[in-house]
Amino acid sequence: MTTLPYRQVHLDFHTSEHIPEIGASFDADRFAATLVQARVDAITLFGKCHHGWSYYDTQVGLRHPQLGFDLLRAQFEACRRAGIAVQIYVTAGWDERNAFVHPEWRQIAPDGTFRCSRGRNLVEPGWKDMCFNTPYLDQVCDQVREVARLFPDADGIFLDIVRAEDCCCSHCLASMARAGLDWTDPAHRRRQAIATRDRYYQATTQAARSLRGGRARVFHNTSHLAPGDRSVLQHFTHFELESLPTGGWGYDHLPLSAAYARTLGKPYLGMTGKFHTFWGEYGGFKHPDALRYECALMLALGARCSIGDQLDPTGRLDDTTYALVGAAYREVEAKEPWCRDTEAVSDVALYSPSGHLRPGATDWESRRHPIDAGCARLLCESHVLFDVVDRASDLSRYKLLILPDVIRLDDELAGIVERYLAGGGKVLMTGESGLRAQGDGFALDVGAEHHGRSPYDPDYLLPAPQLRADFVASPMVMYAASQRIRVTTGESLGQVHDPYFNRTARQFCNHIHTPPRPQPSGFDGGVRRGNLIYLAHPVFAIYRDKGAVALKQIVRRCIDLLLAGGRSVECALPSFGRVTLRRQPSEARDIVHLLCAAPMNRGTVMDKPIDVVEDVVTLHDVEVRLRGGPLYTHATLEPQGDALPLHQDGDGVSFSVPRVAVHQMVALHHRR
Repeated sequence: MTTLPYRQVHLDFHTSEHIPEIGASFDADRFAATLVQARVDAITLFGKCHHGWSYYDTQVGLRHPQLGFDLLRAQFEACRRAGIAVQIYVTAGWDERNAFVHPEWRQIAPDGTFRCSRGRNLVEPGWKDMCFNTPYLDQVCDQVREVARLFPDADGIFLDIVRAEDCCCSHCLASMARAGLDWTDPAHRRRQAIATRDRYYQATTQAARSLRGGRARVFHNTSHLAPGDRSVLQHFTHFELESLPTGGWGYDHLPLSAAYARTLGKPYLGMTGKFHTFWGEYGGFKHPDALRYECALMLALGARCSIGDQLDPTGRLDDTTYALVGAAYREVEAKEPWCRDTEAVSDVALYSPSGHLRPGATDWESRRHPIDAGCARLLCESHVLFDVVDRASDLSRYKLLILPDVIRLDDELAGIVERYLAGGGKVLMTGESGLRAQGDGFALDVGAEHHGRSPYDPDYLLPAPQLRADFVASPMVMYAASQRIRVTTGESLGQVHDPYFNRTARQFCNHIHTPPRPQPSGFDGGVRRGNLIYLAHPVFAIYRDKGAVALKQIVRRCIDLLLAGGRSVECALPSFGRVTLRRQPSEARDIVHLLCAAPMNRGTVMDKPIDVVEDVVTLHDVEVRLRGGPLYTHATLEPQGDALPLHQDGDGVSFSVPRVAVHQMVALHHRR
């Protein structure tokens, strides 16, 4: 298995030809000393950037016209002398220079326009998407091989901007014609897009493996590790989970992405940025405690750390940036002994909605799928330990399987769920989940009949008493339509109340909603049958959109009802706190990670919210209880090394953590 560093910097250097004297202030000794002082142990350096310029003496591409020397060589050798591992970056999907020199290599959208990212067209600033089904791919591979030849001691290759987009350029039209595909059919265009993507992976991975006899790291950046299509994973040695919370990903994305990555058997990094907003932001700085929290979260999720920076055109590293990086990485370095070779403990398998709807999609919309986001937010706030799974996953190790909102079942998936239930597993389904992929009704016996989708949007729910929120005893608006069900052999979990009418221009009431009828509709809001619970509303999408605390309590109580006291960890953290549990067999100990930060929305970047962490919220005397683990001999706070009293009984072990500020680890030791 590939060994990954713990403290990496991803040093972006997308630099326009209109800026003079590139690298003029580069000082090799100062460059390396700055990294060493910040406790950086690995770095990604640029071979070729999105502008299409190379930063070394290349025969394949063109060296940046304002660069007077081999900058990559100077950086590489400085890092090598300092004992810092080096991965070399080569852009793939975007190349501004080639987009103008070879417009025939560009992607053409189905509407006949050149596809652009960021800017919408040629006269707006933004990157031009290149097609991998053209001779452009040959040039990318030639440059990767050149980098491997010129820098044989490099630790890896990082290839950026890898997507499977519909393309109607002349090369793709010809390929579709040869394959008997109709380019006017979206499904056929999608097939061609996947074929082009696979062609890219095969060719570039083969080129990258010329480095160090195939022993080097190879990573293809799609900006999101999308579940559902594992065929491409053979081309990765590891994963770098790009997730800049302030850059549009938010603080819910990394827990979701890592929850899938850790099931795949490859090591992975988390990747954030030092920026207040997004990549390429000069002079923007994240609050130091935010960077500390983000690195701690990576460790708690089993990831190594990578922080993105943007090198100034002069080639000089910014002192403020590396003071921030150093503050975070000194803490990471101290915590590493309790993070090496650990395994996640997870109670719940979350079947990926985005991976189900569009397996292997790599576009930005997949990473921001609203149901994915709603699941991550609700489960993290409820302190549920979960992994993200797809239909290739082994479900037997999980106590509960959640099928959220949109998981209609074909015969194969229905069989997987039925076998899991037959083996003693528990299942929670919501919204359309559990319905047949083709046809009407449920694919499983849920103890209720299906009568289609409600004509009322929204409707109201009065849950059964054991599921109601602490503060609600009346029908609550659900902000969406339910599936109409009537309980037959199951137990009703509440009643749906219809509004008097839908809100239209012809009939409406008050500002937002039509009020509910006082009498129930005759349809149930949920049903329990044995180890299976079905909720008739798309609760995870609703929670993502509205954040209703009462709704979260209902879902959490359904989870607890099914787990029946079987949670591996329970803790008294507030909803903005996070908890993970990791096993470290080599050291005969389990590690509980407690994290605390309270992100607040303060502005937008590219129409997405900026979540800012500024104030450290210190918690005192946090109660934690573990069940189902080994017999622990003692506990310590780490990395402080202080002893922590344990209270063991027949139901598990409990302890009180005196103080949690940003991040606290508790090591629970047991006999080998």
